[in-house]
Amino acid sequence: MKSGAEAIPLWRQLNATAAVVMAVRDGVSGTAAIERIPSELRAGVQALAFHVWRNLGRAQALRSKLVNKLPPPPADALLCVALSLAWQGADAPYDMFTLVNQAVEAAKRGVSTKAQANFLNACLRRFLRERDALVASTDADLTARWNHPLWWIKRLQKDHPQQWQAILLAANSHAPMTLRINVRKTTLTDYLSLLEKTGIVARTTDGGALVLERPVAVQELPGFSDGWVSVQDAAAQMAAPLLLGQALQSPSLRILDACAAPGGKTGHLLELTNSPVVALEIDARRIERIHQNLTRLGLEARVLTADASRPQSWWDGQLFDAILLDAPCTASGIVRRHPDVRWLRRESDIAQLAEQQKTMLHALWKLLRPGGRMVYCTCSVFLAEGHNQVQTFLTHNTDAALLPSAGHLIPQNGAFCEGVPDNQACDYDGFYYALLQKRMV
Repeated sequence: MKSGAEAIPLWRQLNATAAVVMAVRDGVSGTAAIERIPSELRAGVQALAFHVWRNLGRAQALRSKLVNKLPPPPADALLCVALSLAWQGADAPYDMFTLVNQAVEAAKRGVSTKAQANFLNACLRRFLRERDALVASTDADLTARWNHPLWWIKRLQKDHPQQWQAILLAANSHAPMTLRINVRKTTLTDYLSLLEKTGIVARTTDGGALVLERPVAVQELPGFSDGWVSVQDAAAQMAAPLLLGQALQSPSLRILDACAAPGGKTGHLLELTNSPVVALEIDARRIERIHQNLTRLGLEARVLTADASRPQSWWDGQLFDAILLDAPCTASGIVRRHPDVRWLRRESDIAQLAEQQKTMLHALWKLLRPGGRMVYCTCSVFLAEGHNQVQTFLTHNTDAALLPSAGHLIPQNGAFCEGVPDNQACDYDGFYYALLQKRMV
């Protein structure tokens, strides 16, 4: 007898995946769109949707070769889902004829696609007949080749003329599962030994993170429920140590973590220091994630639902010694983990987010004591949200000094990464870090 997951027909999963793809096109995040899917479909649809988003550029280019006029959005989403899954031929996740049959069945059963079922059938049957020629005809299309919007590709070419191809290759890869050890409860050596005993293969990075050979459910990680370890990318693990440094190891520090949800960096700060931490998050729904993470780690912070850019609504007037600003951004550095982002974002978002980052930087800088330190970081590879933002800030704030820090971490698919000390091998998400110090008056 088949399990519930195995019994779910492919056409049903394709319809749900098309709904998720269409939602992202309408401005809904992939995470939120997948959460709307019935629970019995969710895991399968997430796997399909991730595959689609990593191949959507090629699918859209192929669709343009097959149609003279775009079909209605629901039918177009289903057509692009099928093409994303089928275009690679022998490497496709399903037999192509099965996939086409099930896509047509999905169209017939969909309320919004029933009228286009014959149209989809004709397009996909033609694709099967002419696949090699159609794929070859789209090879020169940059969006098809790199599976990113053209504006995104051009922005990377301008910002990183030597690394743009490596960045895009890394963005289309599968991210590893990386762990942060809670040094209050175990050591890197001891935890690595525990993993080996449970049959989980891992390697250490020069920065002290653990990278698993294969992802596992967090429940399989020794001590996870007791807070021994957290899942956090190696690039994100650089924030807390960079802010604290050796000079700031004191139990009397006042530390602020702005834009703190889901609480990974808040937890890391508390693991490394006995100083109290104030954690801000504007989204009340995400506050619960911070509390859940801190409870699991056995740590406490003062968590406030507040807008970091409006200190007058929450600040008590006492200056902070250290401030971590992990600012809202395009998330262009973490598209390997969230492949929907490239299709969710619009080019105009960069300027809007850069303005928001600027406002936060200036507002929080006033809350930092002379001699205090601030880490400004974004999970972005765009210069407007990193290097350019900080250079503009330094120009307008003569009391700010830029200390040695990582700069832009450029992911290169496991090769050497720009910005990492000593040119060490890495497998990081794309990030930007700047360590700022307020000059003494």
